[in-house]
Amino acid sequence: MHYSMNGIINVLKPPGMTSFDVVAYLRKLLQIKKIGHTGTLDPGTAGVLPLCIGNATKAIEYFTDKGKEYRAELTLGVSTDTQDSTGRVIRTSDILPEREQILETINSFIGKQMQVPPMYSAVSIDGVRLYKLARNGVEVERPPREIKIYSIDILSIIQNKKVIFDVKCSKGTYVRTLCADIGEKLGCGGHMSFLLRTAAGNFKLQDAVTLEEIKRKAEENRIEEILIPTDSALNQFGYVKLNNEDQKKLINGAYVPIRDNMIDDELVRVYDSSGNFIALAEVNSRYGKKYLKSKKLFR
Repeated sequence: MHYSMNGIINVLKPPGMTSFDVVAYLRKLLQIKKIGHTGTLDPGTAGVLPLCIGNATKAIEYFTDKGKEYRAELTLGVSTDTQDSTGRVIRTSDILPEREQILETINSFIGKQMQVPPMYSAVSIDGVRLYKLARNGVEVERPPREIKIYSIDILSIIQNKKVIFDVKCSKGTYVRTLCADIGEKLGCGGHMSFLLRTAAGNFKLQDAVTLEEIKRKAEENRIEEILIPTDSALNQFGYVKLNNEDQKKLINGAYVPIRDNMIDDELVRVYDSSGNFIALAEVNSRYGKKYLKSKKLFR
C-alpha cells in the first residue's frame, strides 16, 4: 500500500533504536522514500523525534534550529568513557558532595558556554565521525562549540548520588556532556544514566505517537489523523495570501510586490487564493519597495 503524503509525524522514539532505524521503519511501512528526521537521538534515548515526510523534508532546516527539552538523570561518583551508562567505568568516587553544593553547581551551568562534544558522538572531524574513531580507541582534540542552557529544573536529589532534572537547551547541546561536566566540577565525576527528549521545538512529548500506533493508523488508512501539516509546524513565520496572478509569478521565481510593513529578510508562509500552503518566501527591498521572492516551494 502506497501513501501519497506530505507533513510531519511526531514520533515517540523507543530506546534501542537509532534515529535512522526509525526512518527506515517508516519508509518501509509507508512505502515512501522521502522521510527525514530533524535531529538525531542516541540509540539508548527515547522521546520526541519529528519525522518530515514528502515535501515537508524541504523544511527540515527550519526545525533543526529550534531548542530542545530533556528529562535527565545524573549519577554522581561514577564516570564512564561515553559519559552515559552504556560506557566503560573509568573512575569512581565514594566521596559525594552535599545537597547545597549540587544545587549551586548545576545552576552555574545555566547560560551560554563552550562545550566540547564527546568522542562518542556523530560530530565529524576531518570528515570522520568521532564515534568511529572512539570505537578504535583513538581520541582526538575536539574544538568546543557554543551552546546555551536556557533553564534547569531540578526535580529530585536522591542520597546526593542521583539527580533528576529537566533542561531546556540550544541545538547541538550534549546532555551527557553536561552531566559529565557537572560531575567534574563537583570533583566526584558523573555520567548521564537516563535521558528522555520531552520536546523538540514545537513538538511535545504528550503529542508524540508510538511506532505501534503509526502502524495501526497505516493499516486502517488513517495516517492523516497523526500527520501534522507542514505549514502549521512553521507558525513562527508570518503569512501572506496571494491572488492567482501573483502566485504564478512567485512560483516562476519572479519578485512579487507586497505591503511595506514587512521586514527585510523575514521569511513568510505563502498561501494561494484557495488557502493552500505553497511556499516559504523571503521579503526583499528593491527600488524602495517591498517584494517577496520564493525561498522554498511546497507544491
